[in-house]
Amino acid sequence: MQIVSLILIGLLVGIVAKLLMPGSDPGGFVVTALLGIAGSFLGALIASVLEVGPGWFTSFALAVIGAMLLLGLYRFVMRAATRAS
Repeated sequence: MQIVSLILIGLLVGIVAKLLMPGSDPGGFVVTALLGIAGSFLGALIASVLEVGPGWFTSFALAVIGAMLLLGLYRFVMRAATRAS
């Protein structure tokens, strides 16, 4: 059940991360949603490593931070791939 909630929250997290990091991204909404889902898993991992207690806001904030990190990494990789070709 936790995985399903991470996926659903991840969709919302992807939208929030995109709003906080405006700019053009190759892939559009689908890539943003997938990065949000991956970011929510990354945020859950960060929370477990830091032993952060349960809390909706803390979990959501860590998921957004995770999604923003992944979005930034995705942009960096895509720019490097575009320059190389």
